[in-house]
Formats: sequence, C-alpha cells, structure tokens
Amino acid sequence: MGQSRPFPATALVVEDDPMQREMLSLLLEESGYQVIQCESAEAAERVLEKSAGAICLMLTDVQLAGRMNGVELAHLAKGRNPRLDIVVTSGRPLMQPLPDGAKFWAKPWAPLDVLREAELAQLA
Repeated sequence: MGQSRPFPATALVVEDDPMQREMLSLLLEESGYQVIQCESAEAAERVLEKSAGAICLMLTDVQLAGRMNGVELAHLAKGRNPRLDIVVTSGRPLMQPLPDGAKFWAKPWAPLDVLREAELAQLA
C-alpha cells in the first residue's frame, strides 16, 4: 500500500517583473509549494475571490501594474483570509501601513529569506 501524501501548500506570487516572479516561484516550488503567479493585484484579487482559503503564503511587490498596489492587495487578502502569511517587498521605503501580521522586506532580499518564510508558513 502506498503512503498518502497531503495536498501541497499553495503560494500566491504577485510581481510585475517577470524575472523576479519566476525566481520567487522556483524557490517556493523547491520548498514544496504549488505556486500561482500574477503580474497585477487585479489578477491576484480574482485568484483570492476563488481560493483565498487554500492559499497559505502570498508574496507581493508594492509597485504593481494596474490600479491597486501591493499594500492595498495585502489588506484585501487579509480580509479574505486572516490566517494568510503575507510578505510585501519593495526597493523603496514603505509609505502605507500593512495589515496586522504582514511582513515587509526591503529589496534586495536573499533567497534564503524566501525559503525560511516558506517553511514558517507551512508550519502555521
């Protein structure tokens, strides 16, 4: 008899820079995550409407294509899933308050930071 395997954890990566988005996705996939990639907050909002409860980690940049920025997306995401682990990144100082429990990482961040956060989110 085979051993049953739990469903992989799901992460949402929201980044308008394709290289950054791909690098984050690869790091998370190496940590055992199923990854959903979006280049805008509006695309991420549609994902959250359908499956906010299934996502355990969201990484987003502040500056995104579209009308909504990453901080606004973080508030929306926390409203849909209060247990969601959220990391907001930017190369500039943060000018808006984050929702409770969300983390801010100044760019450049290290790949090890992503791996560590991925592990923490799976334990939560």
